[in-house]
Formats: sequence, structure tokens, C-alpha cells
Amino acid sequence: MGLHWQLVCFQPNTRALTVEQPCVAIHIATSAEDIQHTAQLFREYADSLGLDLSFQNFDAEVDQLPGDYAPPRGTLLLAYVDGTPAGCCALRPLDDADIPNAAEMKRLYVRKAFRGFGLGRQLAEATLDAARQGGYSCVLLDTLDDMEAARNLYTDLGFEETEPYYFNPIAGAHYLKAEID
Repeated sequence: MGLHWQLVCFQPNTRALTVEQPCVAIHIATSAEDIQHTAQLFREYADSLGLDLSFQNFDAEVDQLPGDYAPPRGTLLLAYVDGTPAGCCALRPLDDADIPNAAEMKRLYVRKAFRGFGLGRQLAEATLDAARQGGYSCVLLDTLDDMEAARNLYTDLGFEETEPYYFNPIAGAHYLKAEID
């Protein structure tokens, strides 16, 4: 009974087709192999930031996956493109926030080789769907000034600036919230 998103491979009916479209599958990471792939993607995400995430207990988070992202209250999504792990996104309950019934979206990441065809949007939308199905009333996240593409995506998905819901010592942090009921 878990959530599963299978995105169909689109290939137009035309003889002039010269580039095959990728086949994308997004599902909840549950197997040991999925968790291993997700942990690697989380580490790549952190490396891409070039920042110290120890204030978030990042190493423990990765070592304990799925941790807070485990069902039934959390979701750990993994995207495959043509069978290759390509991206991830996670959702966890945010019981310590002053906002009731809130969840937090974390670690939206797409490998560079798979960027540019909407995989980040698909992962974010699937995460918001999981939050709705989980009965959450809103989703919070934080992002940074230099993550312009991500901030534009979040705005497009209905996120708005909100007050900080936890301490983030990184300059240029933005806190966003989307109502989802």
C-alpha cells in the first residue's frame, strides 16, 4: 500500500524523432539499495552546497536513513531516469515548529546530468502530494539566496516567505511555507 509514482516515458508518434526521451520513475525509497542511493544523493547535495551542515546533524541524518523520513509520517522519494538514480526529495514531520500539523521538505536534489527537463519539479510535486496524503496542512522548507532556480520553483509551487521555524546560521537563508489543505 505505499505511494508510488510511475511517470510514463513520452515518445511522440513521429518518424523524425532523433532523441529518445528519458523514462522517469519516482518512488518511495524502502529497499536497502534505495536507501544507499538516497544516502549518496544526500551527500552529493551537501557537497554541492560547499557548506557545513553539522548544525542540522547532517551526518547522523544520512547514517540513520530513512529516520524521520520513514512512513507513515515521512516520505523519502528517489527518482530514477532510465534506471539510474537521478534525484531525491524528502518529507518529515515538523513537530517542534510553532505551526501545527506542519511537515518539512528537505534535500531536493537532482544530479547535474539529469537537470533541465523538470525532474526537480516532479520530485517537489510528488513530495507535496505525499504531504497532502499524509494529512499535513502545510509544508515548510529553507533554501538559500544562491539557489535561484529552486527558489523560483518553490514560488511557482505556491511557497511564500515565512518567519524562521528553526535556527539556520547560514547567511542568505530563506524560510518558505506552502499551505496544502
